[in-house]
Amino acid sequence: MSQSALPVQNFLRPCKISLPALPPMSLYVHFPWCVRKCPYCDFNSHEWRGEGGAQAFPEQAYLDALRQDLEQAMPLVWGRPVHTVFIGGGTPSLLSAAGLDRLLSDLRALLPLDADAEITMEANPGTFEADKFRSFRASGINRLSIGIQSFNGEHLKALGRIHDGDEARHAIEIAQANFENFNLDLMFALPNQTLAQCQQDVETAISFAPPHLSLYHLTLEPNTQFHKYPPTVPDDDTAADMQDWIAQRTAAAGYGRYEVSAYAQPHRRAKHNLNYWEFGDYLGIGAGAHSKISFPHRVLRQVRHKHPQRYMETVTEGNAIQEEREVDARDLPFEFMLNALRLTDGVKSELFADRTGLPMAKIARALAAGVEKGLLVDDPQRIAPTALGQRFLNDLQGMFLERDDK
Repeated sequence: MSQSALPVQNFLRPCKISLPALPPMSLYVHFPWCVRKCPYCDFNSHEWRGEGGAQAFPEQAYLDALRQDLEQAMPLVWGRPVHTVFIGGGTPSLLSAAGLDRLLSDLRALLPLDADAEITMEANPGTFEADKFRSFRASGINRLSIGIQSFNGEHLKALGRIHDGDEARHAIEIAQANFENFNLDLMFALPNQTLAQCQQDVETAISFAPPHLSLYHLTLEPNTQFHKYPPTVPDDDTAADMQDWIAQRTAAAGYGRYEVSAYAQPHRRAKHNLNYWEFGDYLGIGAGAHSKISFPHRVLRQVRHKHPQRYMETVTEGNAIQEEREVDARDLPFEFMLNALRLTDGVKSELFADRTGLPMAKIARALAAGVEKGLLVDDPQRIAPTALGQRFLNDLQGMFLERDDK
């Protein structure tokens, strides 16, 4: 079925939910190429191996495909304002200044983009050029997310990163000179990392006073090189010590932890990611991009074709969707909680009905059990994890897998 036929299908079939209003809408744009695939990375990224080196990817052809993809998806989101845009990858900072300018021009031409929309681009320190990033800012990028991961040369080498510590620092200096708002991504519990080395990384990051920090525990994800050949990583006790120290140090430096791995200065929370965690809607375009789109009586999920070449071919054929499904009403409570419970303060209770179209009675039993076990705050106005619930988050989220058909 073509995308253009979907709205009729999605409005006329029998329904089990009823949304009082449609959620906020975001846009995700996926850029699939990178210079080198990192051994821990399970994202849809592909090393470019064509003639001319890593930056010789088919930029114009891919930008053509993105515009076509968006045009084909427009009937699903027609008239809905877009509040945030996130350009991720891969390494989207490999785009030329002209290519990025064209992409943003296409987005503005086709979408009702908020005048003050947060527009984020992921950037690799190994691709920073001052002139190009000044052009990115002039084109409309107003937030960077910089993949530092570590400032330690040995750890960067172990992680397969293409930059060193000096390049990481230089990249941050360029970001500071051109962007008021930026995020630094760091990882901890790295191969052979000590607590002192973790502390040094975080201290170095804080010394630049970034508005936002993302601090991720390294995980050995399936289908990665690290999963196939596991490195020696800190034991659970050492990793827990790192996490505890990070929580204390970031708080002392004025960063509020508002999500499992997210720390922000006041008024600097990531609006795009908050929309995900609050179960908002997002249209994803680009190779392998995911979408969640709500209609008054159903919620639709889509996945584009993952391989860049196949994606570009299918866009030309008129439909880049590889997978599509309507979220079963019985699965909506778990999908909502999988996101909302990542927030340290949780969400207002009324958001559950607003975003799922289901009555609170559907989760009453699981909520009561969570409170009884000390995993949820005992507050009828909020659905929020306790400190214990944050520690055992997977167990807490799993409680909402129970299917209550009352």
